[in-house]
Amino acid sequence: MHPADLKTTLRAVQFDRERLQIEDIVDIADGTACALLSTAPEFRAAIARGADFLDRLLLEDGAIYGVTTGYGDSCTVRIPAELVAELPHHLYTYHGCGLGQHFSPSQTRAVIATRLASLCKGYSGVSVELLEQIVRLLEHGLLPLIPSEGSVGASGDLTPLSYLAAVLCGEREVWRDGAIVPAAQALADAGITPLRLRPKEGLAIMNGTAVMTALACLAYSRAEYLTRLSTRITALASFALDGNAHHFDEMLFSVKPHAGQQGVAAWLRQDLPCDQPPRNEKRLQDRYSIRCAPHVIGVLADALPWLRASIENELNSANDNPIIDAENERVLNGGHFYGGHIAFAMDSMKNAVANLADLLDRQMALLVDSRYSNGLPANLSAVEGPRAAINHGLKALQISASAWTAEALKLTMPASVFSRSTECHNQDKVSMGTIAARDCLRVLELTEQVVAALLITVRQGAWLRSKLNPALVPEASLTAMLAELDADIGVVKEDRRLEPDLRVLLERIRTQAWTLYE
Repeated sequence: MHPADLKTTLRAVQFDRERLQIEDIVDIADGTACALLSTAPEFRAAIARGADFLDRLLLEDGAIYGVTTGYGDSCTVRIPAELVAELPHHLYTYHGCGLGQHFSPSQTRAVIATRLASLCKGYSGVSVELLEQIVRLLEHGLLPLIPSEGSVGASGDLTPLSYLAAVLCGEREVWRDGAIVPAAQALADAGITPLRLRPKEGLAIMNGTAVMTALACLAYSRAEYLTRLSTRITALASFALDGNAHHFDEMLFSVKPHAGQQGVAAWLRQDLPCDQPPRNEKRLQDRYSIRCAPHVIGVLADALPWLRASIENELNSANDNPIIDAENERVLNGGHFYGGHIAFAMDSMKNAVANLADLLDRQMALLVDSRYSNGLPANLSAVEGPRAAINHGLKALQISASAWTAEALKLTMPASVFSRSTECHNQDKVSMGTIAARDCLRVLELTEQVVAALLITVRQGAWLRSKLNPALVPEASLTAMLAELDADIGVVKEDRRLEPDLRVLLERIRTQAWTLYE
């Protein structure tokens, strides 16, 4: 089925001047929603007012930054009237210098949708035709091939967004059905006429925070799911270690009123028998990676509300320069392209997420070490008898998990403190928001790999615990989770290559396949 045919079967996200949520961008990115430009006359009139106002200023020979002047430090250079129409095309042309891996198709859809959201606020001086052209790219699955490196996060995501501007005009390359094709050919095949940009439209497309904000939306969704999944893994680890569920007592957490931390403890109480008296032979206090898990996971859980607020405020902002106030007929020069809020959100998120990796890595170290696992076999090997000598269980998996954790922790250095002065000291303080967002996604990727390793580990540990003590039965929620894991990976008996299992689990994690703590 052609992407354009899917719009009748998908949830429609309407783009107008109303507020969008992170989930709107995530759903467009993963293909479960389509973008719909509002047809409301009042919305379209508001957009047109900005473009019409700029047209009148040009006729009056008004000085407009980036329209009748050069860009950045070249703002003192006046553009001859006969060359004004060529200026936006020069802007995306000379910014075509990105490098690094290309953004994935889902990331690119998120970028396109995020830029569309900002332009629809009506303060960028663009035409309705431009907005419609952006929607056409999404409808037809024509996704600009955007290099991920080259933005300092102010004056916005200029270099990566230049690839969107160029494709709208039929230049450079696109992803189409998984293949890379010239944009001119792709637009022609879809019956789309390339745009000729109006005087401010190149600047409006490029001079904003769409790339970092799009990546932040995707990061938020993954981080929120990891808070739940890390909690479920902790419950399974506690069961496998025959831990003390009373560490998560409601009264205990009532005296430290961090709502997110309390919520994590409440989830653990759903999974563990906190209402039963502890057995006398139990260790009085479990080690920190179990006992303090709500305090670690809770940091991210408590951060999520303000992370959402920062990301969604940026998503729903007009963030280019200058801002066009058509109603009052003013051109306002400012710095809304600065991505400081996203930079701080991403630097903060990656720190909290990396701590999840570290927490789970420590839980795994307890589970595979017979000195600390309360009777489980070394490396959680299931083999007994003579063949036990040649079987090594999860020994190598624990090494890999530690490697992924170390790399995640290494990347927690905040990107936002590495501002560089660029562009003849015009951009002398920049946000580094896009680098922070890319770092955060890498930390999420590594942490998800640790999570996949822990899912194998806790599934193995819970099975072995039940063999040691058949009377110890997990709560219904854990039993259901173990059954779902069993359908994918099963128990490790004889040594086997675990990469296929890990890749299956990563797919489940990234599609958020398990329903957790509704």
